[in-house]
Amino acid sequence: MSSADVDMLIDMGFLREKAEKALQMTGNKGVEPAMEWLLAHNDDVESSSSGAAASSNANGEEAASAETAEAEAKSLKCNECNKLFKTQSEVEFHAAKTGHTDFAESTEEKKPLTEEEKAEQVRKLEEKLKMKRKEREEKEKLEALEKEKNRIRSGKEMIEAKRKLEEQEIKKMAELRRREKEDDKRARDRVRAQIEADKAARKAKADAAAGITPVTPAPAPVPVQVKPATPSAPKDYSETRLQIRLTNGQALTQTFGAKETLSAVRVYIEMNRTDGDAPFSLMTSFPRKVFAFEDYEKPLEILGLVPSSVLIVAKAQ
Repeated sequence: MSSADVDMLIDMGFLREKAEKALQMTGNKGVEPAMEWLLAHNDDVESSSSGAAASSNANGEEAASAETAEAEAKSLKCNECNKLFKTQSEVEFHAAKTGHTDFAESTEEKKPLTEEEKAEQVRKLEEKLKMKRKEREEKEKLEALEKEKNRIRSGKEMIEAKRKLEEQEIKKMAELRRREKEDDKRARDRVRAQIEADKAARKAKADAAAGITPVTPAPAPVPVQVKPATPSAPKDYSETRLQIRLTNGQALTQTFGAKETLSAVRVYIEMNRTDGDAPFSLMTSFPRKVFAFEDYEKPLEILGLVPSSVLIVAKAQ
């Protein structure tokens, strides 16, 4: 037996025990057959309720007088709305639903519903059932919409978190490479200095063995600066202007320092691109070159992107 069907019948005004019995009698085929069964058997008298009332009123006498039998209460009446009820459970349900508290026994007998009244009650119950179904469908639609919003929001948050993590990794790798280069340079400088010192020591030792007095070299003459007619050295550019073509055909134009690394250009693209957030790589067409991971830590001037160049954003393979 479906608890949802029982709850729906209770919401429509039926008692729980009647709702459960109606579903059981109709083979648990749903709310509508149970509702029709309840309307068809609305006038049935609950033997348990009447038996309990008779048992509570019995005081040991074997029979009552005919006059008392004629005056016996046949129903319970709400003095606030004059509605008749057959059982105490119906009174309790009515009181809980309406807030009425003034009830009394009555000799009036509750009349069975006419066919027109039954039809009208069926119509009202069907309308109420449709309304309940509509409310449930609207609730399910709202819940589905909220779930979809949460899914989209979670997806965006995951993408943003992944992008930030990748950016942090790139910066961390760049810093690590920079420190490694500095350590390598210091190590090479120490090795060169040691080699020069060893050479000087060997030369001094050889000169001493040969009895040669070391001569202090005269200071070298200061060369005269002659300005050439035509400059031969290339111009030292401090900036470069890059045009960045995105995957959607649009282009970004930005000026960078010549000594900035390619990773700075990548961060700028990630923050200003209009073609989505898919992973990408950078390349040039003339000459054609696809930049590898180690190229991102090289200065733009070393990569041949100074004083101007065109970078192409390509989808990562």
